[in-house]
Amino acid sequence: MVDISRGGIVESSHQVVAAVANVHGEVLAAWGNADLVTFLRSSTKPFQGMPLVESGAAVHFGLSEQELAIACASHAGTDEHIEVTNSILRKIGLSEADLRCGTHTPYDTRTSKKLIMAGEKPSPIRHNCSGKHAGMLVMARYLDTPTKTYLEPDHPVQQQILHNFAEMVSMATDDIIVGIDGCSAPNFAVPIRNAATAYARLMDPGQFSTERADSCRAIVSAMTAYPEMVSGEGRFDTLLMQVTSAQLLSKGGAEGFRGIGIPPNSLRPGSPALGVALKVLDGDLGDRAGSVATIAVLEALGVLPAEERQHLKQFDSRPILNQSGLRVGEIRSPQTARDDFNLTNE
Repeated sequence: MVDISRGGIVESSHQVVAAVANVHGEVLAAWGNADLVTFLRSSTKPFQGMPLVESGAAVHFGLSEQELAIACASHAGTDEHIEVTNSILRKIGLSEADLRCGTHTPYDTRTSKKLIMAGEKPSPIRHNCSGKHAGMLVMARYLDTPTKTYLEPDHPVQQQILHNFAEMVSMATDDIIVGIDGCSAPNFAVPIRNAATAYARLMDPGQFSTERADSCRAIVSAMTAYPEMVSGEGRFDTLLMQVTSAQLLSKGGAEGFRGIGIPPNSLRPGSPALGVALKVLDGDLGDRAGSVATIAVLEALGVLPAEERQHLKQFDSRPILNQSGLRVGEIRSPQTARDDFNLTNE
């Protein structure tokens, strides 16, 4: 639980389900029901980006690591983000007009204010998923398939993504629930334990073919080398990867989901790669609980030293200030994750 207190009592609570798994699908630690089936939402993006590398499309069109990172991103819509996304589109002879992601106000406040002052409306290239969609269009071009229907679930691009994801989560494609994401692309629901397993395999893909292993390593390298592309300045995923010196991979999704990849040897010499999957059951629409829970889990696992955690204090257990700046309560995890978890790996 992540609690919101005021006047010495709990005013609201967010229930969080989390699981930690290794590459073999073994759940080493759990908080709540690890068999809960839920959508990964944007935490699916690293796996949606992998076919770009595995198919040869990324090399064929000369995509850079920075462009691979934006293809796995929920970016903030800054000028830098759209410049990288446009670079992808130019390489395949397409433009913003070919994106089918829709529009929303940029997450970056300064960018949003700048657009308002300039009298500009939000456009698809500013959408947080535009990089992912550009990557899907790269695949459509490479496979010589229609670009106008690239989001249809039966399109070759989406089928390749689905089969790739199924192998990463060790499930048959027919057992994966497919829904439509906020950006109109297919998205997948699987048990929390399977999502955690996929993130562990992303960090240690040794069990796969050379092509699959190379694609996993390329995605991890791109996202951790360019964390500012994955989310944006001052946002949680970007900051977590920056303060841990690219030792952790983090990708959040809507409705309170987050996936974390922990590489081998992080807990201790010889420790295995681990994946963490978390879901805030109420959707965490105020973005209050997900980061607190994530930090608590990483602290419990011993992969987030105190000096690194300090740099994340605005996302950690913290005081609540009212509009006059008075401290009126706090947001916190009432117990440490180490107390709540059944740490079977100890």
